[in-house]
Formats: sequence, structure tokens, C-alpha cells
Amino acid sequence: MNSYFVLKLVHVISATVLFGTGLGIAFFKWITDRTGNTGAIRVVSEKVVLADWLFTLPAILVQAATGVALAKLLGYPLFRGWLAWAIVLFCVAGLCWIPVVWLQLRMRDLARMSERGGAPMGALYRSYARVWFWLGVPAFASVVLVFWLMIAKPQ
Repeated sequence: MNSYFVLKLVHVISATVLFGTGLGIAFFKWITDRTGNTGAIRVVSEKVVLADWLFTLPAILVQAATGVALAKLLGYPLFRGWLAWAIVLFCVAGLCWIPVVWLQLRMRDLARMSERGGAPMGALYRSYARVWFWLGVPAFASVVLVFWLMIAKPQ
């Protein structure tokens, strides 16, 4: 087994984890928020935050490290052509993810407070949830485009 194969395998696996975890988190959080069940929202919000720290963050770091290593190994310039666009889109997704994590933490805390006090989560939670959802749109689109660029490698 050579270093290219190992790097590519780790890169593909981390891309799969990043995409799958992101999509799974988004689906379960979005669908649970729709129930209005404060207890369920609290539990899912806690698990979403945990999943982001356990899976998404390490996958982001591994993606960046293995991506740069693969580009250097193959002699691809990082800031030209399809690879430059892939890096820009990866950064766009990351810049969306940072406030998403902050929002998830706030929503988790609001759900905890609401469950303890028995009061509905209210307009602030719904506002956070809307922003969280709309940040996911460019993040998801960016990741899909990165996949396309990695496969097509257009000139």
C-alpha cells in the first residue's frame, strides 16, 4: 500500500463522514423541530451538538489535511483551477458551519430552559432555527459542488 492510496482512502472516508453526518444532523434536527415536542427537541439538540464535535469537526480537519497532502503529492497547485474552486467552496461550507454550531448550542440551551420551566421555546428559538436552516442551504450546495469538482476535475 502506497501513501497516495492511504491518503485518498482517508480523504474519501472523511468526505463520506462529513457529508453523511451533516445531512443526518440536518434531517433529524429539522424534522424534530417540526414536532414542537420540547423534550424531543432537547434530546436531539444535545445529540446534534455531540455529533458535530465527534464526527463533523474531525472530518473537516482530516479533509483539509489529506486534501492538501494529496494535492502536494500529485503536484496540483492549490490556488488554480478546479482545486482552487473546491477549496473556496470548502471554506464557504465551513464559514456556514461555524455559526450553525453556535446556533445549535443556543437552541439546545433554549430547549433545556424551556423543558425545565415548562414554557414554550418561543420566537427566539424559531428565529435561530430559520437562520440555522438557511445557513445549511449554501453549506450543502457547496459540499455537493466540491464532490462534483473532485470527481470531474474540470479544466
